[in-house]
Amino acid sequence: MTTVDPAPAPDLAPPPPMRLRELVFGAACAAAVRAAARLGVADALEDVPMSVDDLAAAVKTQPRTLRRLLRALSSQGVFAERPDGTFAHTEMSRLLREDDPHSLRYIALWCTEPWTWNVWPKLDEAVRSGRNVFEDVYDREFFTYLNTEAPESAHVFNRAMTTSSRQSAQDVAELLDLRDATSVADIGGGQGHVVASLLEKHPGMHGTLLDLPGVVENADPRLREGGALASRVRVVPGDCREAIPVEADVYIIKNILEWDDESTRRTLANVRAAARPGARVVVIENLVDDTPSMKFTTSMDLLLLLNVGGAKHTRQSMVERLTDAGLAIGEIRPVNAYLHAFECTVPA
Repeated sequence: MTTVDPAPAPDLAPPPPMRLRELVFGAACAAAVRAAARLGVADALEDVPMSVDDLAAAVKTQPRTLRRLLRALSSQGVFAERPDGTFAHTEMSRLLREDDPHSLRYIALWCTEPWTWNVWPKLDEAVRSGRNVFEDVYDREFFTYLNTEAPESAHVFNRAMTTSSRQSAQDVAELLDLRDATSVADIGGGQGHVVASLLEKHPGMHGTLLDLPGVVENADPRLREGGALASRVRVVPGDCREAIPVEADVYIIKNILEWDDESTRRTLANVRAAARPGARVVVIENLVDDTPSMKFTTSMDLLLLLNVGGAKHTRQSMVERLTDAGLAIGEIRPVNAYLHAFECTVPA
C-alpha cells in the first residue's frame, strides 16, 4: 500500500488576516470534502498515483473541474499532487474510502447534509434565543423531518452513527474491566455494537440492548435471531427518556446525554430507578474542554444547538448532571482521542 503525504509546509502560521480569510471560507473546504465523498474519488484512486484524466473517467466528471477540486483538497492534506501532475492518497484521503476500516465517509457526508447549509447561517439566532432553529426553518422537529421528509439524509445519519459506534465499540470493550459482572445493558445503544463487543470479550456475560423500535429492528446481526450472540442478549424496544425496564450489573450510556437538559435528567433518573444499589453506570461522552479534539467537538456542540437544542458537555457539567442524578462518581478516563468515560456507581 502506497500512501503519499504532501511535503511538510513551513512551520509558520498564516498571519491573522489570512487565517480569518481561511476560516470564513471553511464552507468551501467542507463542500469539497463532501463532493469528493459523493463522487467516490477516494474509492476510484488506487494505491498508485493516477492522472486527473483517468480519475475523471472513473468518476464521470470533467477533468479540468476535478483538478480544481483536487487542488483545493490537496492544500488541506486530503490527497497529494505529485510533481508530474498525478494525484495520490494521503492518510486523510484514505478515510474517505468506503472500504477503509477507519472510514469517515459517512461522517463527512452527515456533517455536510443539505439541511446543515440552511441552519448554519442562523447560528446567531440560536445563540440569541438559546434554542434550536431547525424547527423555524423546517416547521418540524429534527428527527421527524429526517424520517418523513429526508430519507436519504436519514440513511446517511444511520450509516454515520453505525460507523462511529462500530469504531469506538472496541475501544470501550478494551477499556472496561467487566470480569466481575454477569450482565450489561447498553442504554440508547443504537444497533448494539458496544454490547456486542463486550459480550464477545466476556463469554459468560449476558446483555441487553435498549433503543427506539425503529433502531433496534436493525440491530447488529450478531444480536439478532440466528446471530452468534443472540442466545446471550435481549433486545428491548423503548425510549430511555420514558422508562428503562432493565436490571443489570453494568449500564453503558454512550453519546446520548447531549439532548436538552430535561431529556438528560429523565434518562439518568430512569437509570437510577432501574439499577440496584452497587450497580455500575458508565457514561461515555465527547467533552468540549478536551484539548486534543476541541475543534471537532465544539463544532459538533454548535450543530447540536442548531438542530435539537442540545449541547456537548464539559467535564464539570457532566459531573454536575451525574451528581444531581444521585450517582457516585469515581474515575474519569479517556476512551480514545475524543471520548471520555465517567465511572459511576449507584449508592445503597
